[in-house]
Amino acid sequence: MKIVVLDGYTLNPGDLSWGELERLGELTVYDRTPEDKVLERIGDAEIVYTNKTPLTRETFYKAPNIKWVGVLATGYNVVDVDAAREKGIPVTNVPDYSTDAVAQMVFALLLEICHHVWEHSEAVKKGEWTRSKDFCFWKYPLIELAGKTMGIIGYGRIGRATARIAQAMGMKVLAYTRTVDKALESDTMRFVSLDELLRESDVISLHCPLFESTKGMINKETIGKMKDGVIIINTSRGPLVVEEDLAEALNSGKVYAAAVDVVSTEPISEDNPLLKARNIIITPHIAWAPKEARQRLMDIAVENLKAFLRGEPVNVVNGV
Repeated sequence: MKIVVLDGYTLNPGDLSWGELERLGELTVYDRTPEDKVLERIGDAEIVYTNKTPLTRETFYKAPNIKWVGVLATGYNVVDVDAAREKGIPVTNVPDYSTDAVAQMVFALLLEICHHVWEHSEAVKKGEWTRSKDFCFWKYPLIELAGKTMGIIGYGRIGRATARIAQAMGMKVLAYTRTVDKALESDTMRFVSLDELLRESDVISLHCPLFESTKGMINKETIGKMKDGVIIINTSRGPLVVEEDLAEALNSGKVYAAAVDVVSTEPISEDNPLLKARNIIITPHIAWAPKEARQRLMDIAVENLKAFLRGEPVNVVNGV
């Protein structure tokens, strides 16, 4: 059995092992695959793994040996799942591997906004503390989170993990989600309408999937409903935010600060308006990427293939 990994570098730049996959078949791993090389590199392989390399309708109809596709991520929009279904090819994804890592990143970003740890450390190293007339100084406003309200849009596993950290820090949580489970409510957490969340939250963190109904949900109109000086965090999907509107709100001061780990086009375009906005942190889609999370992703991706080979497929996203 031939196995090909089309773009393995992001998952495994060298600190993990492909050994478990190698034991299952003849394995070829490419760091990256240009779109015009996809068919050539798949060749007569039966098993195909992809992370962000597109598998189009043409791919499935011109590579007849494909029997199974594994997406090395939770999102699977890079694969034409309808074409795969027509050909009887299961497509699997890897859910739930990065819950703790992403929730941790939310607070890494938020705490940097609140304390500007790096900038203060750099100021000390440059001698500003040595030259200070006082025993301490700060270059930016410092923010205490206890007693403030975090609004979480999307209350799946990552949203709930984020809420637990927020509550541990003394914050109240408001959640907006399609599926409300009143049993999860407490003195410090309750479900609300989107309008109430926008109106009452000091910090808003996005954790919902990208659907037509959620695309561009953070826009001029919804920002207008938020508190003046709100903080917005997006570790979910870039297109949830109308970036021009967020940049305008940052520059006007309506939004005090924002932090995004995802943008509408990745890698980020040179003309992305957020690059020139005030008070924003932009990180290169790394919330999912601690080694521990990537190892879980690798393990689940291998187990997905083993389950298929046993005739007991799991994590299938296209109903085959």
